[in-house]
Amino acid sequence: MLQFSETSGQKVLFNADLVRGLDSQGLRGQLTAQEALRKLLSGTGLVPRKTGSGSVTLEKANTVEPQSATTLAPVNVTGKAVYDSTDPYNTDYNRPNATTATKTDTPIMETPFSVQVIPKQVMQDQQAVRLERAIENVSGTYSSRASGGFGGQSATFVRGFETFEFYRDGGKFNGGFVVNGPREMANVERVEVLKGPASILFGRMEPGGMVNIVTKRPLDTPYYSLQQQFGSFDFYRTTADATGPVTDDKSLLYRVNLAYENSGSFREFLEHDRVFFAPTFHWTISDQTQANFHMEYQHSKDPHDMGLFAIGNRPVNLPRERNLGEKGQWDESETFNVGFDWSHAFNDNWTLRHRFDAIFLPKANTLPTVNVNGPVNPSNCTPAGCRVNRGIFRDERDDHNYYTTLDMLGKFSTWGIKHEVLIGGDYQRLDHSTDFFFTPYLQIDAYNPQHTGLDLNAGRFGGSINNPFNFGHNAFTEEWGGFYTQDQIELPYHVHLLAGFRYDTARFTESQTFSSSGDQTNTYSNTEQEAVNPRFGILYQPIPEVSVYGNYVENFGSTNGINANGIALPATTAQQFEAGIKTELFDKRLSTTLAWFDITKQNIAVTDPDPDNALRGFQTAVGEVRNQGIELDVAGEVLPGWNVIGSYSYIDSQITKDTGQDVNGNITLGNQGHRLFNVPRNIASLWNTYEFLGGDLRGLKFGGGVLVRDQREGDNSNTFQLPGYATINLLASYTLNIGKTKFTAQLNIDNLLNKNYYDSASNSTGNGIYPGAPRTVLGSIRLEF
Repeated sequence: MLQFSETSGQKVLFNADLVRGLDSQGLRGQLTAQEALRKLLSGTGLVPRKTGSGSVTLEKANTVEPQSATTLAPVNVTGKAVYDSTDPYNTDYNRPNATTATKTDTPIMETPFSVQVIPKQVMQDQQAVRLERAIENVSGTYSSRASGGFGGQSATFVRGFETFEFYRDGGKFNGGFVVNGPREMANVERVEVLKGPASILFGRMEPGGMVNIVTKRPLDTPYYSLQQQFGSFDFYRTTADATGPVTDDKSLLYRVNLAYENSGSFREFLEHDRVFFAPTFHWTISDQTQANFHMEYQHSKDPHDMGLFAIGNRPVNLPRERNLGEKGQWDESETFNVGFDWSHAFNDNWTLRHRFDAIFLPKANTLPTVNVNGPVNPSNCTPAGCRVNRGIFRDERDDHNYYTTLDMLGKFSTWGIKHEVLIGGDYQRLDHSTDFFFTPYLQIDAYNPQHTGLDLNAGRFGGSINNPFNFGHNAFTEEWGGFYTQDQIELPYHVHLLAGFRYDTARFTESQTFSSSGDQTNTYSNTEQEAVNPRFGILYQPIPEVSVYGNYVENFGSTNGINANGIALPATTAQQFEAGIKTELFDKRLSTTLAWFDITKQNIAVTDPDPDNALRGFQTAVGEVRNQGIELDVAGEVLPGWNVIGSYSYIDSQITKDTGQDVNGNITLGNQGHRLFNVPRNIASLWNTYEFLGGDLRGLKFGGGVLVRDQREGDNSNTFQLPGYATINLLASYTLNIGKTKFTAQLNIDNLLNKNYYDSASNSTGNGIYPGAPRTVLGSIRLEF
């Protein structure tokens, strides 16, 4: 109805309870407004009644007097009837607009960058309870369990570059510090992925791109949902969603999302337990001023798993469920996120926006756990015997993160040329403190393990929890602020320009104490850096269905390590060239993006070539990596009821600068010329569903897809490889409307053929290899009303 009103200009009024749960076949072709409205209402039991003000009210058929029938003016109707993008019943697989690329609500077809959106319906169909599963639908974007290691954290790779950071409604989360365990998805509306450097608008980050989680906002129409999921490996997850108005005038709205998860794993000794609570409020203060307040609380107990190791150039041939640690190992933490955002429109053209987020991870504990450090003698590791070194590790962290941004948006014209200007600034502060210890621990036979339980006093060389072999304290404060400006210009002949720049200033202070076998090292560093980086983009839209674009962007990246003089290394930098073509086909129901990119990243920290300095963890900033390739993304509706989302990427990754030292102490090129770890050359995904929209089978849906990964290097030395693989996933669901309640039963099967594969490796020579999950069945029952 919303799309019909917008297209025809005919205002349609209706009670939300009257239309809840009703479906429409949609519209195509040239119709009068009366014909279009009649087709939309066909089979619903509703009819239009024209009011004295010229609007149309929807009512039940038996409440309308015969003389109230109306004749509406002719109108051209194109496209299909769609819901608002935030409507909980929206079933679309594509979205025409996104905010992540420009910080404004801009049509993707007018954005000279590659930005992809994963809507809620895709995540529901796939039962993507983890962010890692959702982003697999985007080209060149995937997760790595191995890079996180502790607390179930995962890194994200975008265009071949690794990052632990993600964004929540445009606010930065330092995932490696203030988030312990996987990101909860219960309150996620959609996920937007911006490809390429994004530091111009969002601050310091990796150049591959950014993942922005857009959360569910309060609605002015009551909506409630309850879902129970259950599946393989004792997986149980309960979620609830409730939203609606608090006041009669709907000036104050609320939404609450709850989740509880308790699950095991295909890996031995691993268990998860998580509680999540996320209330949010929307306050319409006036016609010009609005505010939102949110809070998230998560309590997590996540397992500690260090994976397997390599023998020769392949992962060791062990059962994928084998865990060489001990039982009862986990990380326990509580994460708090509180924040608000508000906006004030001075008039139709100028708006002021402000956002603030505070994230706390107080006293996150890694209980004494066992790390796996690889075989004692790799050349003599056989099923007859393979002794593996292990160590006891423990840490206690206290992290706080603050992020705020202030923007002014303006629209104006000069000599007939339209401008949309963004002027703003942001500030972030991260305070991190950790105490840790590590001591060598009793060995174990990888092929014939004897798990005896964790003995905290059984370390070698006299090491134990009370007498650790290695211990230390690390604390740092990272602050950065920036000022940015951007102008989106609409020129004649459907040409769109985007130009902007950013000024950054960053400060990093770190102190560290490290003791190894009584040899204590104390370091302190304090550095300040500044940078100015530009961003340019151009897009030409010769016809509404096609856009051609190109861009050049520079990036100011993250802080590096410390050199042998105790001085922080310079921040990483990067440059990107990109060109592509976008299409919107079948009345904008199906969108595609084909892109070519070339990104070079400099000042990468590599190990100091001096062995003594390397032993103490010192580094030098001489590394450089170049990733270039092509990407294809497709999402939307091919035919009525047939939805598809798919991707393909080819990434040519090369370490172009590095340094090292050979056995004779000579400086070498290190890993120069090697391929970056965990970056497949070819990545592809395809997922599609078909739902019966009418007849006796209405509400029945089938779907399936395939996920393909090429061979990957396990480390930057390219000493071992993870084989390529392909997995097949299936879906079956049935939806039934019972009065005002929508009931959905669903079953998903992932890795249908039970493929034995490896998810990722941790860039540690021969260590930290994570097997992928075997065949997994996940069921769901969901009620919406």
